Amino acid sequence: MRVPSWPWTGTWVEPLFGPSLEITVVVLVGVLARFLLHRLIDRIARGIAAGTAGLARLDERIPGSTARLVTAPLLAERRDQRARTTASVLKSLATAVVSAVVVITVLDVLSIPVAPLLASAGIVGVAVGFGAQSLVKDVISGLFMIVEDQYGVGDEVDLGGVKGTVQAVGLRVTRVRASDGTVWYVRNGEVLRVGNASQGWAQVELDVAVAYHEDVERAEEVLLELARELAEEEAFRGQVLAAPTVAGMEQLTAEAVVLRVEVRTRTGAGSGVARELRRRIKGRFDDAGIALAPTEVQTHRPA
Repeated sequence: MRVPSWPWTGTWVEPLFGPSLEITVVVLVGVLARFLLHRLIDRIARGIAAGTAGLARLDERIPGSTARLVTAPLLAERRDQRARTTASVLKSLATAVVSAVVVITVLDVLSIPVAPLLASAGIVGVAVGFGAQSLVKDVISGLFMIVEDQYGVGDEVDLGGVKGTVQAVGLRVTRVRASDGTVWYVRNGEVLRVGNASQGWAQVELDVAVAYHEDVERAEEVLLELARELAEEEAFRGQVLAAPTVAGMEQLTAEAVVLRVEVRTRTGAGSGVARELRRRIKGRFDDAGIALAPTEVQTHRPA
């Protein structure tokens, strides 16, 4: 689209400056448009960082408790990182679009035919598009993953066949380290479901096998008392989010009555709380004379 002729066209200004004045105006308009778009993107990024851009709030109410999750510094830092990444990508796209429009307009001002150029670019774009469909899919999926905060660095995730700790989140691939040390590179476009075990809270479900001849109700009382004592201790008060409960008999097997104790904890604290519970259950049951069910041990000997 050609910039319209100015009122002084045909006067002494045009012979002096020629098309340079129109080109200058086009460039200035392009710079202004880029500046305004970047300001808008920065505003959107600030909304994402503040948690007001339609994202899930981090101070959700904990089921089974009157407490609310407080936004942790680590989560806030990750949200800021996500906002910066999103803003960087959007700014790059805006700059590319504005630059392309400015270049085409300048070529038109200089009376250089742009139709053949646009036709050639269209053909090349179609050819590249057919070959880069998976790349575009990965980039778009990665952008939405970052904006929606589906997972972040340090989260324990299940990406459908790949489980482990997220080490890096990019626009094209996500790097995950499994528990055995294997590093997996997962293309974002191939991630169909995400299971994140590091957002909000975690649930410890500990099964205790008690011998059949023991009093089940007494065993449940001991378990509940022990779990509540642990939750009230100073070392675990910040890790346990709700009052522990004993769900009752979870299973009846041929060897034992399986009782389940449930403790809701902060993310990342579940394994430590579970280990401490097991240690205390063993000692408390021994003191109370409650027998645990025998465990069958298989010994494999070389032939």
